[in-house]
Parts: sequence; structure tokens; C-alpha cells
Amino acid sequence: MSAPSKIVPRPAWQQACSAKGIAVQASKTATHKAIPKTMPRKSSTWLSAVHAIENCVLCGRYGVQAAHRNEGKGRGQKTDDALAAAICSECHHEIDNGKQLDREQRRALMDRAIVLTLRELFRRGLIECKEGSQ
Repeated sequence: MSAPSKIVPRPAWQQACSAKGIAVQASKTATHKAIPKTMPRKSSTWLSAVHAIENCVLCGRYGVQAAHRNEGKGRGQKTDDALAAAICSECHHEIDNGKQLDREQRRALMDRAIVLTLRELFRRGLIECKEGSQ
């Protein structure tokens, strides 16, 4: 005779996410927390600003692509446009498919490119901070 299955109640935050219509990834075991999933935020205005940067933020080559992160998404899906980096096709290929760096090094390089892109957008006045009302 097999042991009865243990029913584990869903955590309150997971129930709240479901109530708000946010999809929640089910965990394989009760020891792992589920990760709330939301649809990526898209903005053609943001991507236009990224494309306004003429040179790759990593190597300085002329001509850029708005490259998105390859983590935390499913196949064929992109992350938020705010996590796009202005990089050349060579750097983009190395980060996505290169064999010279391991996965963690490629992710770190992409993170650096995103930060450098945000810095360049801010320096050019293409993004700014709004002061909140108090």
C-alpha cells in the first residue's frame, strides 16, 4: 500500500498572484518557491532610443542591434525592452552563441552591456528620472 500523497497548500503570495491574473510557475518540489511570471513590457520608444546609440557599448564598433537578455524567458520570448543592450552583431553573436565564454561569463557580459546602455541613454538625455510627489 502506498503512502497517501501530501497536499501542500499554496503560499499566500502565490494565491495573490493567481488572483491578480499573474501566471505562476509551479515548482517541482515543495522545497522550491514558485517564480511569478509576467508578460514582458514592450516599448518601441525605448528600442528607438537604444538604436540611437551608434556604437557598440562593449567594443565601440559602429552599428548596433538592440539585444535582449537570454535568461528568465521561454523559447522565442524576449525579456522587457528595458533590458536591451546597444551592441554590434559580433558582440551579440558572442553573447548568444559564442564558444569562447561559458554561460555565466556570457550573462555577465550581457549585464555589463545593459548597464552601459542605460548609462549612455541617461547621458544623452534619452531617459530621465521623474521626481515622485510627496
